[in-house]
Amino acid sequence: MDREVKEQYQVLIQAKDMGGQLGGLAGTTIVNITLTDVNDNPPRFPKSIFHLKVPESSPVGSAIGRIRAVDPDFGRNAEIEYNIVPGDGGNLFDIITDEDTQEGVIKLKKPLDFETKKAYTFKVEASNPHLDHRFHSVGPFKDTATVKISVLDVDEPPVFSKPLYTMEVYEDTPVGTIIGAVTAQDLDVGSSAVRYLIDWKSDGDSYFTIDGTDGTIATNELLDRESTAQYNFSIIASKVSNPLLTSKVNVLINVLDVNEFPPEISVPYETAVCENAKPGQIIQVVSAADRDLSPAGQQLSFKLSPEAAIKPNFTVRDFRNNTAGIETRRNGYSRRQQELYFLPVVIEDSSYPVQSSTNTMTIRVCRCDSDGTILSCNVEAIFLPVGLSTGALIAILLCIVILLVIVVLYVALRRQKKKDTLMTSKEDIRDNVIHYDDEGGGEEDTQAFDIGALRNPKVIEDNKIRRDIKPDSFCLPRQRPAMEDNTDIRDFINQRLQENDMDPAAPPYDSLATYAYEGNGSVAESLSSIDSLTTEADQDYDFLTDWGPRFKVLADMFGEEESYNPDKVT
Repeated sequence: MDREVKEQYQVLIQAKDMGGQLGGLAGTTIVNITLTDVNDNPPRFPKSIFHLKVPESSPVGSAIGRIRAVDPDFGRNAEIEYNIVPGDGGNLFDIITDEDTQEGVIKLKKPLDFETKKAYTFKVEASNPHLDHRFHSVGPFKDTATVKISVLDVDEPPVFSKPLYTMEVYEDTPVGTIIGAVTAQDLDVGSSAVRYLIDWKSDGDSYFTIDGTDGTIATNELLDRESTAQYNFSIIASKVSNPLLTSKVNVLINVLDVNEFPPEISVPYETAVCENAKPGQIIQVVSAADRDLSPAGQQLSFKLSPEAAIKPNFTVRDFRNNTAGIETRRNGYSRRQQELYFLPVVIEDSSYPVQSSTNTMTIRVCRCDSDGTILSCNVEAIFLPVGLSTGALIAILLCIVILLVIVVLYVALRRQKKKDTLMTSKEDIRDNVIHYDDEGGGEEDTQAFDIGALRNPKVIEDNKIRRDIKPDSFCLPRQRPAMEDNTDIRDFINQRLQENDMDPAAPPYDSLATYAYEGNGSVAESLSSIDSLTTEADQDYDFLTDWGPRFKVLADMFGEEESYNPDKVT
């Protein structure tokens, strides 16, 4: 029986007894028989050649086609396993079984390139994974078919010759210098020209430029390695025939160092030397740093500047390992003679061109114990050997401040006392002649002059020159007899009035002088504006004519109006 030919059978069974005159009785039943499958058939391909067409742009891992073998067995015995037979092109593809359809699914393991290879041919084997040992003699339970894959050409973007471009350029290279180039090609049939540009999203867009036709890269700005030592940006290549097809590559540019900075002392040193130091002692080890990118094995040298090498108090010992020591040359140092020493140290590098710098080190003389341990380096320590402590110094400063305050108070009191001597007695006869341009308010108007000057007639001797006018020529002051302290003020005023009337050097215009004294029987009576008449017409100015020639112009002005002619006044 063959299940693959007929799977089910029906059998009619009759049962009959042998007794009775009529020959016995009989009964029938139908039996259904179903054949169980065994793996006795190998899988078979319905055809010997499978032809698949695959675009070269197919992604790796994608399914590019299916093939199928047929096994007439059932269930588990019908399962098929597919394998690619090693050979031409088989390493670019893979095949797996679809559990639902038992088809072989061919997948892409590596990218295809139409320009490299246009077709691939390989064999696929289909076999049963579950064999029945009772049927080994029947023959191999597998079948083989040939698969041919044709690669279809697809319009692709340009391809760069390198996955990464690395270039080098010296700092301070002139702008416009070409430092390298990138290359991309269109490998499709009917090759198209390629255009290049810098990806403006990257950092190198302002420092470099690229020729859009040949891909040469040039500097666009001066580069400084100490500022930026490396630039990383991207270049985009596109097809002229189809600008949407682009590819990108990274460009790494290293900026090479140029020896432009001199080496300098790396950190500020606080160097101290003991007063009891001996010659040949190393009091400080110094090192230097170079802002340039120092090449491997660069040697820095240390030495004294030429001007400091003459009778030096210190010297520099170069250890030949980019460090140096400051060495003493004297037998002891004194803080009282010199507290600070300034040592110029010259440091040179070994690059080209040679760069050097002069670094001035400050060395402070300090008090140390016998073991060389520093005890103190401040100014206070200088006074300690003579027995002055901090408290003593503060006390001395306070005493100096107190003495200064006493001197200032003494001078101020002397000045105040000198002023007070001018006001010793109210009986002193003083004279104060004040000049101002408007008529005063009489005895109540005391703001325009100092009445206290009338109490000291000796002050008048100091008035050598008239202060109410600017004289045309300098005149020697007249000698006036000294006035007695008990002289009547009226006599004093009359005497001064007579002197001014007879003075030939007096100016030809009136000068109003207030003496703060009106006297008994004065013709002018009170000059105060308090008792003045209400109107100007009620006042009588005829008395002005009795005051003498010095008041003539004033008398004409306030006398009869028709008698005054301003044009005649000189």
